[in-house]
Amino acid sequence: MLGRVLVLSASAGAGHLRAAEAIETAIRLRGLAFEVQHLDVLKYTNKVFRHFYSKAYIDLVNKAPEVLGWLYDYLDTPAKTDPIRLAFDRLNANPFIRYLERYQPDITICTHFLPAGIISSLKGEGRVKFMNTVVVTDFDVHAMWLCRHVEQYFVALEETKVHLRALGVPELLVTITGIPIDPIFGEQKDKRAMRCKHSLEPDRFTILVSAGGFGVGPVGHLMQALAQLSHPARVVAVCGRNVTLRADLADAVKKLAKRSVVSFTLLGFTTDMDELMTAADLYVGKPGGLTTSEALSKGLPMVVINPIPGQEERNSDHLLEQGAAIRCNNLPALAYKVDRLIDTPGKLAQMGENARAMGKPAAAFTLVDTLVALTGSHAGPTGRAMRYSTSQAK
Repeated sequence: MLGRVLVLSASAGAGHLRAAEAIETAIRLRGLAFEVQHLDVLKYTNKVFRHFYSKAYIDLVNKAPEVLGWLYDYLDTPAKTDPIRLAFDRLNANPFIRYLERYQPDITICTHFLPAGIISSLKGEGRVKFMNTVVVTDFDVHAMWLCRHVEQYFVALEETKVHLRALGVPELLVTITGIPIDPIFGEQKDKRAMRCKHSLEPDRFTILVSAGGFGVGPVGHLMQALAQLSHPARVVAVCGRNVTLRADLADAVKKLAKRSVVSFTLLGFTTDMDELMTAADLYVGKPGGLTTSEALSKGLPMVVINPIPGQEERNSDHLLEQGAAIRCNNLPALAYKVDRLIDTPGKLAQMGENARAMGKPAAAFTLVDTLVALTGSHAGPTGRAMRYSTSQAK
């Protein structure tokens, strides 16, 4: 056995969980002799703290995204609030700390900054000595991802690596992998076959709308806007685990379809997003790090709608810069913008090529292979990963 690997996420949005699951899947598919566990760290905190990190986050996304944007900018200064924030996090995460000290992994892979910061502070006190790695799940890196005691950062872009280097992180501690997504997104599948499998018209323009794993966002308004399309189209809306959202939309889209050339399909939570993205001609929605990376891996052009101020705004900037997406700031103009794309298939095809060029479907495997190389080059006499720590500048 090469060692114990603990993959750590936090259920504050679905992306961090999906990235962790992708890494766990890649380790197993590689057939490595690691003992792998995946923990949602919030399950090892108290109830009030857990609510603050999960439900409160989703409420802000839906009701006050501008507050999230303000917090994002306010906290984006290295070490600005570290002592207070870390003390608060540790106070509320004692069960997690006890688990770490009891389990003693050889490597932790953190897809959220909450466990990364706690582990870094414990390493600084000498309470734990295992290898701590951080996976940044957006295209840009925010100051809250920065930790003093980290052996490796995994990032999406060369620009992100340059940013970390400018902040004082040694170049050798940063690997460009892309954002880890389920390896299934790297499998080549036939568009027509996927449309047939999911009961979609083989020759109709197909638009995929996703509310994310937790079912958040202005999906109802999107349906109304897309119903104004001049071109016949099929809109597939994935409502995630939000049962209420799906029920509310069901009656609304029936009425919309009666006076529109657009047909609607509503889905709940699904594990077939790779097939739906293969079947689609266009993705319309929010540019979360994981969903965006999945779409890029499929060469799926995007229309960015209402990005959350902060990380999603920055993700959007990268997509627009590379020509993989367009942005619609006003929903009443959405149908006009999509109609224009349909009328210019050359532009749509170029956006798809640009998206595929940005995509890194093998990101999870690249990350795992890098870890194997790192632990192999630092292997102790027992074959388990050596325990060491590297301190970074602020």
